Amino acid sequence: MMISVKNLTYTYPGANKETLHGLNFDIAKGEIFGFLGPSGAGKSTTQNILIGLLKGYGGTIRVMDRGVDEWGQDYFEHVGVSFELPNHYLKLTALENLNFFRSLYSGETLAPLEVLDWVGLKDDAHKKVAEYSKGMKMRLNVARSIIHKPKVLFLDEPTSGLDPMNARKIKDLVLELRRRGTTVFVTTHDMMVADELCDRVAFITAGQINVIDAPSVLKKQYGKRIVEVEYLNGTQDALHQEFPLDGLGDNPAFIDLLKSASRLETIHTQETTLENIFIVVTGQELSV
Repeated sequence: MMISVKNLTYTYPGANKETLHGLNFDIAKGEIFGFLGPSGAGKSTTQNILIGLLKGYGGTIRVMDRGVDEWGQDYFEHVGVSFELPNHYLKLTALENLNFFRSLYSGETLAPLEVLDWVGLKDDAHKKVAEYSKGMKMRLNVARSIIHKPKVLFLDEPTSGLDPMNARKIKDLVLELRRRGTTVFVTTHDMMVADELCDRVAFITAGQINVIDAPSVLKKQYGKRIVEVEYLNGTQDALHQEFPLDGLGDNPAFIDLLKSASRLETIHTQETTLENIFIVVTGQELSV
């Protein structure tokens, strides 16, 4: 396992109660693991412990076969972090930022212009970051987090503030990094992003994990095994009819509809969404 967490607890200094209550999960090498929940659920606290920013936790955490507390500064040679809020040197250009940060690593780094191209910023490489929009700064965050070819990448709300086209760039990049063997830990409240990217997801609320599984498995488990057909039959308004998914190919009513309808509009299963599953499992709305 690339990451193994056993009975993780944490209480902030001066707080009256725990923030994390005995979390348990493992992440395999090359897996994209989603940590999903609303603000205040414990996502960022967990991430900050995993990247070594918060000490004094309870339980056991192993990353790359060593305890997090056993690593020194060399830990950050292997770990990349893209925070939700931009944090760059605003008076420097994007290229100058990446050249500075790559100089901090002793190992091999990527070519800054290549990385900027991956996130759609190559044409703005020589522009001062102070002139960047929030979305551009977010993409520069991601570029900086991968400049040193990390084995483990932590992404906090990776598509926050991005338009659909640039969000697609980031998601495609994450999938490509996974293909190259990078392990990715994604914290988000955006269930659509998690559904598209993650091999497995964990639902966390109030410092506790409610369920861990693959999105496809969860949707099958909580979805309805029903097929809905939308069709026209000589009327202007579309008609709808539902059929059990089991035995569909031998269902005479379904076969008759396929033959008799003047026009089929859509046929689709009643697959649920991760957000609906989250509400069912946790009993909470997924607010930001």
